[in-house]
Amino acid sequence: MAQNSPKEISIPARRVPVAHDADVVVVGAGPGGFAAALQAARMGARVVIVERFDMPGGVHTSGLQGSANTGVGGIHTELMERFAKSGYIYTATQDTLSDWAGNPLSHYERYHKPDQPFTRASFNPEGAGSVMAAMLQEAGVTAMYGTSFVDCVVEDGVGDGTITAIIVENASGRQAITGKIFIEGSGTAQLAASAGAPFIPGGGGQPETANWDGVKRPIPGGLLWIMSGIDFRRTAAHQKSASDPMLAKLMAEASASGDLPEGLYRPKMKGKNVYGDLYIGHPTIDMSPMLADGTFILWQNVPYEWALRMDERAEDESRARRALRGFIDTEARFLKKYVPGFESSVLMDVGRFVGVRDGRHPVGEHVFSIDDAREGRSFRDAVTKPMTKTFYWDNHTKYTFQVPFRAFLPKKVSNLILTGASMSFTYETIFMVMRNFPWCTQTGEIAGYAAARCIGKNIRPKELEWTEPYF
Repeated sequence: MAQNSPKEISIPARRVPVAHDADVVVVGAGPGGFAAALQAARMGARVVIVERFDMPGGVHTSGLQGSANTGVGGIHTELMERFAKSGYIYTATQDTLSDWAGNPLSHYERYHKPDQPFTRASFNPEGAGSVMAAMLQEAGVTAMYGTSFVDCVVEDGVGDGTITAIIVENASGRQAITGKIFIEGSGTAQLAASAGAPFIPGGGGQPETANWDGVKRPIPGGLLWIMSGIDFRRTAAHQKSASDPMLAKLMAEASASGDLPEGLYRPKMKGKNVYGDLYIGHPTIDMSPMLADGTFILWQNVPYEWALRMDERAEDESRARRALRGFIDTEARFLKKYVPGFESSVLMDVGRFVGVRDGRHPVGEHVFSIDDAREGRSFRDAVTKPMTKTFYWDNHTKYTFQVPFRAFLPKKVSNLILTGASMSFTYETIFMVMRNFPWCTQTGEIAGYAAARCIGKNIRPKELEWTEPYF
């Protein structure tokens, strides 16, 4: 039903069969949900995890991100080691990809000095997803793939409500899964919102020109895609010989011939944003090496001015999918036809979904803020030892701080634990710094550990006394 439509229909009440009863139920198998399910199961809890796609990993597998990092401990280190052992990590360096450092087409290394040494590691998304699925199976987790979260059943009580079951839909139709502790791993706080937890919509930190029409815009989402068969040496040679570092001359030629539609390469918006000028324009191709020599992942971002809220509105998500698929098809044909080095390239893969970069921010028992980081605050219920993170948008300042367990606990729900991008953090902290693969995996492991401890003690998460850092 379209948004704001006055039409409604009545659906007769019907009974929904209970497919599983578990100790711990996890919604979403991204890095946070995956690690939560794995840790809780390894501690003896009966765990069910539901995932709408065909493997764990979220944006890093189904979404093709595949950015490999140095292990930060626990499950994240185990993952990196297992990916490497399986032969799924590819590393590009200055020796294998000359003319890449400082290249304006580079997503990550564009700000390097030319010829500066670099290491860019990535993992094979499909292979990594298979490894992660095997790990869940080894731990005894009941993983339900191809299963979409629909709603949850909340029992009102004095104070906070209690989730008694989630409703899902898959090839068997609509089913219920009951549990004691529930974990938010959707990446967009879908479970938390459905359970009645308060949240702040995406749209923090706006550029100066973003509100000319009164619209508060979230940082736009993006769709990732992969091309192989690229001879980047020839591309770099053109950039130098034609004095065309941004490929602007080739774009102008393609535009004059009608091969580039308006909107594909958009100028960056003016004004300042707490994240700088990334993601608010697409003036040139945006790529990074991955999988093998000659293969690159590319970014295609939702036009910022559309102000799409894909985590809350189905029509926005559909519009993004339609538009970005069209942009990708057009960009791939442009590259093959006009850009030296791309003549034999092949469009290999497109992500299964448009990633949401700035979605709901649940309000927890503690909302971790930029002031917590700047002032280096310590907490009695810290889940981490003091850790140092660089806030690139804040003059590349390094802050040392801790994160409290209360930031995992949403208000108004007694038996729900948050993870990853759905933590109780303000926009400036969760989006700008604390939403990467290592941190999301760490939060999931902490959540799974907490859930299993609660099951063992027969208490709820807000009754759990947290006295020592986990990491």
